[in-house]
Amino acid sequence: MHARTRLAIGAIGVLAVGFLTGCGDAGSSGTEAPEQGASGAGCAPVAGEQLVVLTDDKKLQNSDNILPAINAKVAKPQLVAALDKVSAALDTPKLIGLNKAVVVDRKTSKVAAEEFAAANNLTQGLEKGPGGTIVVGAGNFSESETLAELYRITLTAAGYQVKVQQIGNRELYEPALEKGEIQVVPEYAATMAEFLNTKANGKDAPPVSSPELEKTVTALKAGGEKAGLAFGAPSAAQDQNAFAVTKAFADKYGVTTLSELAAKCSGSATVLAGPPECPQRPLCQAGLVKVYDFKAGSFSSLDAAGPQTKNALTTGNASVGLVLSSDGALAVS
Repeated sequence: MHARTRLAIGAIGVLAVGFLTGCGDAGSSGTEAPEQGASGAGCAPVAGEQLVVLTDDKKLQNSDNILPAINAKVAKPQLVAALDKVSAALDTPKLIGLNKAVVVDRKTSKVAAEEFAAANNLTQGLEKGPGGTIVVGAGNFSESETLAELYRITLTAAGYQVKVQQIGNRELYEPALEKGEIQVVPEYAATMAEFLNTKANGKDAPPVSSPELEKTVTALKAGGEKAGLAFGAPSAAQDQNAFAVTKAFADKYGVTTLSELAAKCSGSATVLAGPPECPQRPLCQAGLVKVYDFKAGSFSSLDAAGPQTKNALTTGNASVGLVLSSDGALAVS
């Protein structure tokens, strides 16, 4: 998995960076019964090579759409328009394809971005800006690096001298963005909104993000304004918690949404896989119970959207597992 301070399985913050953990004591492993009892037969795991994400039809997850974060001092119309060209071209399937190109096909982020830019005409019709040097920061995971390369391409076409600099996690690159040491970085709407919220108002501040993108972006811009940050248009691409099954499982049991999973598969044979803290986290198992009334028969304590969870699904050891909605593995059949 790539490292990132994202995957918020309850508390905003981690996605393969320090993914969150949790059923039972920290660091526990194995298959355990969840706190909530499950009745009914459930749906036993079905092995298969292809993973599919079940639609979050009741909107358990917050809107973590990708968008550019910009130091407000350089947020000229031409610069913002160049970044927004990337947002307009991206949706989640295309983001999955970009991640597959890097993680599965082993292309560099630079090559994957250049191929995507050419295929989607990203450099056409851009107005030249005032020029100057722009440093695009990237988090320490491949998706962020690829997005930063896309920003480099459009900003260069708009007349800027651009370099991409890998900075590390959000705790490092956000202060650098505020200070103007970097000028642009790809961000995730809900996660960044909560980062700015807790930074300004304390770790126990009430959440400001929402499953509704417009509300999340409004809160994000309000927090950014206080920090000297601006934001471009959000893309349709999302990288957030998701729950996947094998295609063979979906076909056998006739499930495409989390509501269908809850209605048809709550029961003793159903195995939910995820990080150790998943049973207690409001965006993981606890949320599935509260929002969907989904009750798994057992919980398999593995990793956070990583290879262990995906392997458990494909080998028939888990019915449903926590993944990331933009995982390149979702493009592999």
